[in-house]
Amino acid sequence: MLHQTRTEGSSPPRTPQRLYSGVPPAGVVRGATRKMVGGATPPPVAINKVLDAWNEMIENENHSLRDRVSDLEKKVHEQNDEIMCLRSTLADVLRRLSTVEGASRVSNSHSIGRATPTKEAGIRLRHQNNDIRDSSKRASSYVPGRSTSTSHIRRPNSGSLHNLTTLRSATSQLNLGRHGAREAQYNPDEGVVKLYLRGRPLNLYVPTALQETYSPTASTSHPPAKLKLEWVYGYRGRDCRNNVYQLPTGEIVYFVAAVVVLYNVEDQMQRHYLGHTDDIKSLAVHPNKLLIATGQTAGHDRRDARSWRLNPPADHLSPEAEEWPHIRVWDSVSLNTLHIIGISDIERSVACLAFSKADGGSLLVAVDEAPDHNMSVWDWSRGERGYKMLETKCSADQVLAVDFSPVDRSTIITCGKNHISFWSYESGMLAKRMGIFENRERPKYVTSISFTDAGNVISGDSNGNLLIWQRGGNTVSKMVRGAHDGPVFSIFVQKDGAIITGGKDGRIVEWDRELERTGNIIEVPEQYGSPRVVTSGRGSQLVVGTTRNCVLEGTFTFPMRPVMQGHTEELWALTPHPGHHQFLTAGYDRICYLWDTMAHTIVWSKDIGEHAQSAAFSSNGEIVIIGTTSGRWFVMDAETREMYSQHQDGNEPIQVLKFSPNGQYLAVGSRDNNIYVYQVSEDCRKYTRIGRCQGHASFVTHLDWSADSQFLQSNSGDYELLYWNAGLCRQIVQTSQMRDVEWASNTCTLTFATLGIWPEGADGTDVNTCAKANNTGLLATGDDFGKVKLFSSPACHQKARCLEYGGHSSHVTSVGFLHDDSRLITTGGRDTAVMQWVVSPTSPSASQR
Repeated sequence: MLHQTRTEGSSPPRTPQRLYSGVPPAGVVRGATRKMVGGATPPPVAINKVLDAWNEMIENENHSLRDRVSDLEKKVHEQNDEIMCLRSTLADVLRRLSTVEGASRVSNSHSIGRATPTKEAGIRLRHQNNDIRDSSKRASSYVPGRSTSTSHIRRPNSGSLHNLTTLRSATSQLNLGRHGAREAQYNPDEGVVKLYLRGRPLNLYVPTALQETYSPTASTSHPPAKLKLEWVYGYRGRDCRNNVYQLPTGEIVYFVAAVVVLYNVEDQMQRHYLGHTDDIKSLAVHPNKLLIATGQTAGHDRRDARSWRLNPPADHLSPEAEEWPHIRVWDSVSLNTLHIIGISDIERSVACLAFSKADGGSLLVAVDEAPDHNMSVWDWSRGERGYKMLETKCSADQVLAVDFSPVDRSTIITCGKNHISFWSYESGMLAKRMGIFENRERPKYVTSISFTDAGNVISGDSNGNLLIWQRGGNTVSKMVRGAHDGPVFSIFVQKDGAIITGGKDGRIVEWDRELERTGNIIEVPEQYGSPRVVTSGRGSQLVVGTTRNCVLEGTFTFPMRPVMQGHTEELWALTPHPGHHQFLTAGYDRICYLWDTMAHTIVWSKDIGEHAQSAAFSSNGEIVIIGTTSGRWFVMDAETREMYSQHQDGNEPIQVLKFSPNGQYLAVGSRDNNIYVYQVSEDCRKYTRIGRCQGHASFVTHLDWSADSQFLQSNSGDYELLYWNAGLCRQIVQTSQMRDVEWASNTCTLTFATLGIWPEGADGTDVNTCAKANNTGLLATGDDFGKVKLFSSPACHQKARCLEYGGHSSHVTSVGFLHDDSRLITTGGRDTAVMQWVVSPTSPSASQR
C-alpha cells in the first residue's frame, strides 16, 4: 500500500475504503486510539496493515456466512413447498373421506356421487369433459363433528416418518378409489351393494329373492353361449391405399378396423384373419398370391411409442408385445400367423408395405409413420420375428407408397409429399436419388406409383399428371398432362401391358402401353366416392376400393356395382328390428343403413342431412326414430323411408331413444341432462310430449323401460342411477322400492344386473354399452378397448366370468341382439365397422370350464 503523507493545503489521509461488519478486537482499535490521544502518532503503515488484515478476514467470513444463509433459505423454501404439498394432499384426503362418509349417512342415498369422469376430450361424444359438472362446485355432504374447511385441518409434522407413511397410504387408497372400481361392499341387513367408481358409492338394491344368499364376490360360470364372427360390414379406403387384392381362391382381400376380410363375392362367404390388436394400416400380397403381410398401428395400451425402443418387452411374441405396432405375415389359406415382424423396431404404425418381386418375394420393405418415416428392409422368413437387414430415414414428409422393382432386385421406389425417391440396395447399404422434374411442373404430392413389365416407373401426382421414369434413372422420360382432374390415386398395370388409372375425379381410365387413351372410361357414381385403388378381378372384371369405404366390381362394359359398403365417419346409432333379421345403423356421415343379416346386404340407405347419434324401432317395426347431434329427431317409415315428422328437444345431442314395451310411450334421453317422455298415437306416427324428467346432474347415457311400461331407469355421465315414474315424469326417490321391478331391457351399464361387467380398475367410462338378450340369459358389452364381452345375465357378481372377443380397433359404441337372439350386432366408433356375430349355445360342461 502507498504511504500517504500530509502536506500543507492537502486533506488529511483517508482510511482504506473497505467495508466490513462486526466489531474488531478491543486490543486492536481501542489501543490504537489511546496512543493517538496521548499524542504519540502510531506508524500509519502498521495500522493500515492491521485494518487490511481484519477487513479481509471479515469479508471472507461474510462471504461464507452469506453462502450458508442462502443454502438455509433454499432448504427452508423447499421444506415449505413440501409442507404445503403435504397439507394440500392431507386436506384433499380428509375432504374426500368426509364427503364419502357423509354420503353414506344421508338417507335415501340413491345415486353415485357427482364424480366427474376424466376422459380425453374428443374421444367420445358421450364423454366430453366440458359438459360434466365440476365436482368442486358441488356442496359437500355435511358430517356432524367434522369440518370440511381446510383451515381447520391439523397440519402434519413433516419430520414424522409415521405421519408421512400414513399420509402416503391414505393418498394411495384414495387414488385407487378415484381412478378405478374398488371391491363392492354388501350390507345384507339392508340388501344394498355399494359399487365404488372413482371413489364414490353407487347403491344397488338386491332383489328380495336373492338377499339371503347373495354375495358380490361369489364365483360365477362362463356364459352358456359363445360368439363367432360371421360377417363384417365396411372397408377402410378413406385414408389407406393399395389395400384391395384378388386372390387365386376367388376371394377379395381387404381390411377394416383390426380385421382382414377374405370375401368370396360369388359364394357370399367371408373369412376373417383376427391376429391384429388395433387398426390395420397397410397390406401386401406375396408374389405367390398365398402369403399376406399386414401392418398395424400401436395398440390401445401402447400409444406412447417413442420410449418403446429403449424398453422392449422380454418376449417379443407375448400378448403385451402384440400391442406394439408390427407386421404379421400369415397364410391366406389356413389363416395361421407365420411371422411377427418389427416389434420394438416400428415406432408409430406401418404406413406402407411391399414384397420384393424379382427374387420371388424373399424381402419385405416397410415404412413407419414416425416423424422421419423410417424405411426398413426385412428378410421376413428368417426366424419367427424375421431379420432386419437395414433401416434408414426415408423422408421428413409423408410417404404414401413404396414398391420393389419387378426386374431389379435391389431397386425400391418411394413417393409422397414433395418427393419421389429411387433407392438402390447394395452391400447392406441403401443409396438414395431424388426424382428430378427438371423444367416440368413439380407436384405437391406424388400420389401413386407402379411398374411396367420393362421396369419403367409410372407415377401419378396431385396435379393429375402421369409421368414415366426410365428404368435405372431418376429423370422423367415422358409426361401426360391432365390425365385426371385432380390427384391420381391408383395406377394398375395389367398383364397385357394396358394401364388403368383411378383419380379423385371419380373416373377410371384405360391407357395403352404408350400411355395413349383407349377411350374406355368408367364414371364411378358420386355416392360411392372416388376410386382409391384399382386392381384386377375375375376375368375382365375390375375390383375398386373407394374413398367412401366401398368395394365395387365391374368392367368398362358393365356398370360398377357395390359388393361392400360401409360408413365413413364415427358410428353410434344401432337398433335391431323387433321382428326381422335386420338392423339399422347411422352415424356422423349422415347416412342411415338398413341391413339384412341373412343376405348380408343393404336393404336401403337414407341421407338424413344431419349427424346421427341414436335410433330406435317402434314395437311393431313399422317406424324408426333417428336422433341427431343437434337435438332434433325424425320419425321415418321403416319401409318407404318417408319422413312423417321431426321434433326438437333442446340443442344437445339425443343420446338414447327407447319405446315402451306397450308402444304407448317414447323416452328421449338428451345430452342436456333431461329425459323427454312422449305419448305415441296413430300407429306410432304422432308424438305428444307429456313431460320432462329432470334430476340428472350430467348428460343421460342409457335408459330402460320396465316390463309394465310404468317406470324408467337411467344412467348419466357422472355415474348416477335414477328411477322415474314415466307417466308423471317424476323421480322416484325411495329407490329401495324399485329392487323387484322387472325391466324389459337392460342397456343401462350401472345397475345391479350389470355389477359384474366392470373390471377391476375401471373408471366408470370404460364400458360404453351393454345389451341383454331377449330370451337366452346372455349379456353383451362393448368397451373403450375395442373388446366385445359376453356374460351370463344377470351379471350381478363382481369379476363375473366372460368370453372376450377382438376385431374392433376403436371404442365399441353399441351392441344389440337380434329379436331371436341368434346374432349379436356390434358397432365401432371411429373404425366405422359393423360386425355380425353368431350366438352359438355351449354345452353345460363347456360353460363350467
